[in-house]
Amino acid sequence: MRVLVTGATGFVGSRLVPALIEAGHDVRVLTRDADGYDGPAGEVCEGDILDAGTFEHALEGIDAAYYLIHSMESGTDFAARDRRAAHNFQRAASEAGIDRVLYLGGLGETRQGLSEHLMSRREVETILADGSYDLTTLRAAIIVGEGSSSFAMVEQLVHRLPVMITPKWVRTECQPIAIADVIAYLVGCLDVPETAGDTFEIGGPEVLTYRELLERTAGIADRSLFILPVPVLSPKLSAYWVDLVTDIPKAVAHPLILGLKNTVVVDDTRIEELVPIERTDFTTAVERALGQQTEPDSAERAERAQIEPER
Repeated sequence: MRVLVTGATGFVGSRLVPALIEAGHDVRVLTRDADGYDGPAGEVCEGDILDAGTFEHALEGIDAAYYLIHSMESGTDFAARDRRAAHNFQRAASEAGIDRVLYLGGLGETRQGLSEHLMSRREVETILADGSYDLTTLRAAIIVGEGSSSFAMVEQLVHRLPVMITPKWVRTECQPIAIADVIAYLVGCLDVPETAGDTFEIGGPEVLTYRELLERTAGIADRSLFILPVPVLSPKLSAYWVDLVTDIPKAVAHPLILGLKNTVVVDDTRIEELVPIERTDFTTAVERALGQQTEPDSAERAERAQIEPER
């Protein structure tokens, strides 16, 4: 299949491209700097989805496209930038006659009063759904892997603070998922027609509170950690506290911290039947993210996904 990957230099996209190639797909990538792209690809196109008229050529002759664009690092206007990018892409992909678009969004129920970050993810999903193609959306919570902004924040906190004074969000439940599993689902959906035009929730095999997530990460990293929850420390104040002890950019850390108030747990498990994979346990995912274990190779991924790798 002829596939376009946007956001190919990002945390997810840089892992998705080689996995798609290994699965036998003809992969084209779209990047703002073609000369600076050093990853694998059948073809590299240059363009900026925020700038209509510069990227549409990348969609020519494409069967399916992955939309992995996120502007959170751009600052406080990330929602407006993501909105504009989504509208530009949706119009261009519809005009190009693409059959399918696959999008990775965020878990969370709107009735819970989603954070600005999660609301933006949901808004992008709504905009993309207006296209003439079939949209497949996968919604995930924290993705555990080296290069993940959310996990990097967790890792730095447990390495730099033996004692944490935290707000009540440490009791919020989440369902982290290993990056290898996210890639397996993204690739797997492409070959399962039943996933076209639908939305699915993906998560690892364990539901944890953020306190449990921090404590278990500290244990795997061989660090001591004592967490003291207090009712007077709001998520907004704790975002400024995170600024002092991590080097995660404010534009990224603050939206992530403010989103910790939302429970992000899988309610819809249909994807497990449509794209069956052997999900990675949290300990293994963290060990891989910390470099204590290697990520699975193509043969291992194929075995976990219960498919044979194409030769």
